[in-house]
Amino acid sequence: MSDLLHRIGLDPDRLLFGNPLSDWTYALGLGVATFLALLFVYRQLSARARSVAGNELPRGLRLLLRLLRRTRISTLLALSLLAGSKYLDLGTRAERVTTGVIVVLVGVQLGLWASTAVRFYLEDEAGGRGHRSQTMVTILQFVANLAIWSIVVLLALDNLGVQVKALLTGLGIGGIAVALAVQNVLGDLFASVSIALDKPFEIGDTLTLESGFTGAVEAIGIKSTRLRSTSGEQIVLANAELVKARIRNYGRLPERRSVFRFVIALGTPAASLAAVPEIVRAAIAAATDARFERAHLVGFVPRGPEFEAVFSVAGDDYARFLNAQQAIHLGIAAELERRGIRLAPPV
Repeated sequence: MSDLLHRIGLDPDRLLFGNPLSDWTYALGLGVATFLALLFVYRQLSARARSVAGNELPRGLRLLLRLLRRTRISTLLALSLLAGSKYLDLGTRAERVTTGVIVVLVGVQLGLWASTAVRFYLEDEAGGRGHRSQTMVTILQFVANLAIWSIVVLLALDNLGVQVKALLTGLGIGGIAVALAVQNVLGDLFASVSIALDKPFEIGDTLTLESGFTGAVEAIGIKSTRLRSTSGEQIVLANAELVKARIRNYGRLPERRSVFRFVIALGTPAASLAAVPEIVRAAIAAATDARFERAHLVGFVPRGPEFEAVFSVAGDDYARFLNAQQAIHLGIAAELERRGIRLAPPV
């Protein structure tokens, strides 16, 4: 290396910022070699990742490929500069600045990797549930990113010579005042995290609250949840209120069940009354999606003999349930009319 410097007319022993030119040359060569080696490995792995992107891969390998796609060239450059700078004596101040800048760049990369890993695991746990879990992923990702980048910023400031302890003390005192001022917002934020983790309801579920509101969940945000009521208007509720409220979630119904009663007119012959349960059973069996459970004469009221029937419709689709219920009631009415069995008049 000294011979090369002599040939181009430079003195290898000439000092530049306290280091001979020969040392600068070695440091530059080491940095460039390190960068080229890291860049070669990065591009080879990237090419390999693209070639297997469409295949079914183990979870760990899929995470590794996701992290690789979030790797920045600036990180490779920072590592190369770190390798080259170790060959030089830059002095305490210059070395502190250089190391601080490199640590910041590496810290940003670690933050990107951490954020990517969190999102990967959240989406992997959500599976194929689509938009129902996407909002939950967004909420948890927001909280995770807030924690990750707060740590990255504090570490960066610490390496740049900022007194982090004093800063944290000041932020702690100021944070108490801010927390008191925005306690409602923070309450809604933590409630959204609770909803995301506990999953008492998801987008698409139909809810009835103890306050009397009923509607389908349209969106779950950081501060509020939006329902679309049966009459069409949008209902906006604070997440903190939802966490405290008693909720009936019709979206988790394995089936909808209907229990209904009707009264036959006084004076109807016993043989006709005995045929009523079979009429109900046949009407339920004829309805799409309905499952017959029972039909009985349960007693006598002043208006006449009273019957009770029960049927179920699979799923939580309310419109399908109403269609089946309507078909059953019309079927019972038509068969009673055909047989000459009259319903008791209303009171």
